[in-house]
Amino acid sequence: MRTFKEIKAHYRFTEEDEKRLTALQSVMVENAPRVMDHLHSWIMATPETARFFSDEQLRERVAQLRGVWFLDLFSGKYDHRYYERLIRVGQKHVKNGVEPHWLNRGINLVRTSCLEILNTYLEDAKERLENLKSLEKLLDINLDVITSSFIEEEIRTYSPAYRVKSFLLTFAERFSQTMNLVLVLALMGLTIGVIGLFIKDVWDMFQGQYATGIITALGSLLILWVMIELMSTEISHLKGGKIGISVFVGVALVTTIRDVLIKTLKHENPETLYYLEALILVLGVVFWLVRLSEEKGKG
Repeated sequence: MRTFKEIKAHYRFTEEDEKRLTALQSVMVENAPRVMDHLHSWIMATPETARFFSDEQLRERVAQLRGVWFLDLFSGKYDHRYYERLIRVGQKHVKNGVEPHWLNRGINLVRTSCLEILNTYLEDAKERLENLKSLEKLLDINLDVITSSFIEEEIRTYSPAYRVKSFLLTFAERFSQTMNLVLVLALMGLTIGVIGLFIKDVWDMFQGQYATGIITALGSLLILWVMIELMSTEISHLKGGKIGISVFVGVALVTTIRDVLIKTLKHENPETLYYLEALILVLGVVFWLVRLSEEKGKG
């Protein structure tokens, strides 16, 4: 299954769509009982769907879940958690033997009810059309994800080979998430260590080692900056963003600069410094080219 970010991009579901739907929240909350009553009446009047709700407690619980799903359409939070909730909707329907046809019909009823609400509350035709387009996109995304998860869960149920493949993929995803967590914790630990190193350098400076203290403290600050960049990159990656190669080139560049600063203080062999300075020049050019390429990619 595609990522939620890809699905939203395919439907051209933008931040503007999110803002429009969020602005409709108060209106839709007010009219939610009306929409849910319309949907419930259809379910109970259709023998093929009514048979699933012979138990009153089940009927009430599912009605509550439908209400939550409807209000989520206007929550403004369309992230991976929202995506996972939609996947679970499809999986639950498979386990209960509900056909996709009834899901399509149910969402179509919700679509019709929302259109009636928009016609009632929005007088401006252009504004009404834009809001309707945003709502149509999100309902289509819902139907896409729910149906896809429905089919995937059905295949998993009847295909042993697919179950094995699904298990391996799930295990790999969870292992990857665990490793990302370990990486974030490790970066946090290293950042705390660098802060300790910086404090030590500042302490040495106040003990009378001004020249050495200032240079080494500056080097520690550079390393701290690198750690912050690495943390930001990993956080962005966890949120679904791309990993910037430039940050790793920056790590090499900053550590080399720090090495030059320390070796200069120790008055080491000038030839070694020449090599390091040449390396800084090369890394600087590479860093600039990579950043330029990444900026063009964003544009």
